[in-house]
Amino acid sequence: MNATTALTDRDATRSRLQGHLRELAGNRLLLGLDVDGTLVDHDGMMTSPMREALQQAAEEHTVVIATGRSIGATLPIVEAAGITRGYAVCSNGAVTLEMDPEADGGHRIIDTRSFQPGHALRTLREVAPDAHYAVEMADGSFRATAGFQDASFGVQAIEHPLEDLLELEAVRVVVHVPDLSPQEFSKVIAESGVHGVEYSIGWTAWLDMAAPGISKASALEEIRTQLDIEQAHTVTVGDGFNDTEMLTWAGVGVAMGQAPQGVKDTADTVTDSVFEDGTVLVLELLRS
Repeated sequence: MNATTALTDRDATRSRLQGHLRELAGNRLLLGLDVDGTLVDHDGMMTSPMREALQQAAEEHTVVIATGRSIGATLPIVEAAGITRGYAVCSNGAVTLEMDPEADGGHRIIDTRSFQPGHALRTLREVAPDAHYAVEMADGSFRATAGFQDASFGVQAIEHPLEDLLELEAVRVVVHVPDLSPQEFSKVIAESGVHGVEYSIGWTAWLDMAAPGISKASALEEIRTQLDIEQAHTVTVGDGFNDTEMLTWAGVGVAMGQAPQGVKDTADTVTDSVFEDGTVLVLELLRS
């Protein structure tokens, strides 16, 4: 693609976004922003334009980092972005933080939604005996079956036999089956009757489970209500299937350019990909 074509495509995206965002400029907004594939690329890198746009957005609006990451994996992104005020919805809505430079560590936990995963884990053990399991606790720590560690946990998981995990109270349960494709795993989950936020990472199969009714959207709605921000004055940006609820919930839901078609179908409009700083374009159009 030559420079002229790239500029033309960028202008077309800007025009498309303006059709949905034009009326919001100048209003107090709640911005719900996914992390991986939205604020950072799949190597976890944030560009300088993204960092600058995010900091300016945090000065003018209420920014909520909304991610499937745990507390420990979310805070480095917040720190790298230089955001000191706002909120973070972690673990797909199960944990909500308020950023406050005067609080210990620069944040405080203001809400957690836990559940008893024992029945679901027993069911999954029968249909996916080779799966790895991790239970996220309300304090951000993880308990996991042998050999299951992941960067998205943000901390080193403490190994436990599955029998011990069955009795814990969790904010999130992660199930990973390395030997199944996402399609095969989807069939297993459907047949098991277990419900959760399901999405793929690379070529592997991955399932997140939270308490019934909990999602990024449910946590964003709690924040919106507390701050008395109009529903129409909410904008969300994301690229994954764990973003679909918040894309539907928002006054304007924006899907990233590289998002699967099923995610784009739930959004109001589509921006450029993360590799083209598509989120920067959205934030620039919302400046007062």
